[in-house]
Amino acid sequence: MRYSRYVLFSLLSAAAVFGGAETARAQVNVNINLGPPPIVVAEPPAVVMVPQSRVYFVPDPHVEVFFYGGYWWSPRGEGWYRSRAYKGPWAVVERTRVPRAVVYMPRDYRARYEREQHIPYGQWNKEHARWDRENRKAHKKWEKEREKEWKESQKQEKKQEKKQEKHGGDYGGNHGR
Repeated sequence: MRYSRYVLFSLLSAAAVFGGAETARAQVNVNINLGPPPIVVAEPPAVVMVPQSRVYFVPDPHVEVFFYGGYWWSPRGEGWYRSRAYKGPWAVVERTRVPRAVVYMPRDYRARYEREQHIPYGQWNKEHARWDRENRKAHKKWEKEREKEWKESQKQEKKQEKKQEKHGGDYGGNHGR
């Protein structure tokens, strides 16, 4: 009898150990974060020049890509990416390294500049450097105006948030880009 208890206890212990090991093995979690989906611009994109600036954007509403200062820029969630070529490779960039002219683009830039000329990539690629040189002064003025506008919108958003916190309601504020 004593021997059968010992065997039974041993079998239960082994089952618990191996069963527990099996449970632990089943809970192993491998998580590889590769970031957001890649930025894919399959063919040379048309661009739209933002008036009085040296910023261009791709008019395709499914792609949020800008060109400025020799680089293509793309915001993805809270992060930014840049590339020398529209087709990549894209690299993560700290927000502090993104040019002010790109960061301070108005949130409604598509609606605001939708009637501007769409420039085919080939034509744009030949002429944008010359145009940039000729319009630097106007661009500086545009950039200061956009920065002022952006800071004012940030101030308004903070006021709206405080109002919501104070009153506990949702007033339909702006929820970001």
